[in-house]
Amino acid sequence: MMQDDWIEKIKNGDKESFRQFYEAYSNYAIRTASAITRNTEMAKDAVQETFIRVFRQIGSYNPDLPFDPWFYRILTNECLRLLKKEALLSKGGHINLENDPTLVEESFDQLSDLYETIQALDDSHRIPLILKYIKGFTEIEIANILGLNHNTLKSRLFQGRKRLKEQLERTGEEGEK
Repeated sequence: MMQDDWIEKIKNGDKESFRQFYEAYSNYAIRTASAITRNTEMAKDAVQETFIRVFRQIGSYNPDLPFDPWFYRILTNECLRLLKKEALLSKGGHINLENDPTLVEESFDQLSDLYETIQALDDSHRIPLILKYIKGFTEIEIANILGLNHNTLKSRLFQGRKRLKEQLERTGEEGEK
């Protein structure tokens, strides 16, 4: 498998393998980080820092476990760190971020109402929904990525879907008027 080859070569300091790995993962990472942070520049910063951390920490990766959850946990943690930093810097602790749908997966381009509704959810519901329904991670993988108890994650997914459905129903009713 190509991924296993990259990981082994990166562990041995092969810069060309790291470049190939970056090219393979960077677009997906930017899309995910943009969906989490709702800010293009912050997403780029998060992705850059994520790849630096991956390069430095690749020796701690357990090859017996799937790579993607390990990678996306680093990315998600970096996004959350930058969001927290932004919240501390902004007045009153409020985050004022612009939506940037241009970097989100094509399915969102076709469903702008859904995208806007997901982006309006609070982080504790929005991020698990993105990881599950856009990135395709299992609940157990998401719980590990976010450092949550599995039941807590299930509750957040349930509440997130419920809030999403309520918002979409409201949007539909407003559109009918």
